[in-house]
Amino acid sequence: MFKSVIFYTDQLAAMRRFYGNILELEITERAEDRFTVRIGTTDVTFVAGDRLAFYHFAINIPGNQFSMLKHWIQDRVPLNWEDGVDEVYFRAFDADSMYFEDPAGNVVELIGRRKKDVYGDITRSSFLNISEVGLVVSDVQVAGQTLFDAGLPLRGTDLEPDELNFIGSGDSYFVLVPHGRRWYFSKKDAEIHPLTVVLNGGTEFRLDAAGQISQSSTGE
Repeated sequence: MFKSVIFYTDQLAAMRRFYGNILELEITERAEDRFTVRIGTTDVTFVAGDRLAFYHFAINIPGNQFSMLKHWIQDRVPLNWEDGVDEVYFRAFDADSMYFEDPAGNVVELIGRRKKDVYGDITRSSFLNISEVGLVVSDVQVAGQTLFDAGLPLRGTDLEPDELNFIGSGDSYFVLVPHGRRWYFSKKDAEIHPLTVVLNGGTEFRLDAAGQISQSSTGE
């Protein structure tokens, strides 16, 4: 679902080293004020900003490589903990997750889909795509309606204004939350920071600094 994502950071150089050298992912664009890292079928661009910004996003990984990737990640960055554990199984998604933070403080989740297997060693291809993008908004109902109007379905029956709301399908979702809700497996409360997302097919969503979403088409 996610073709490309743009985040902002005040730690551009450290982020470029982290994703290129520590996680060993492909950097496809380098410029003075930005870089793009290829995460499977999704391009993630970090743009230099003048203030601290952090996000939550998740990356799909093969379910059968979850344990191997956990050891691989732990050699590079500490995992986050919640209630005495450093991983969790989500029955509703039939998936296992682990979490860590990058140099900008983004809460990054690796989701092992148990019905999606890739055989062989850990490589860049083990990072399949962006699975979730957190949308921290000023009004969950209004933002949700914008996503619904673009044809994205809600996982569940009703929007929950104070909780996580998964909007999308398959293994790709926007995670719609209000400002101030704590991100799972972290000590961070969700904050509103601008971002841009382009879906496969060309629909573009922009979240502004006020926590409002706008939608347009890139013409693809």
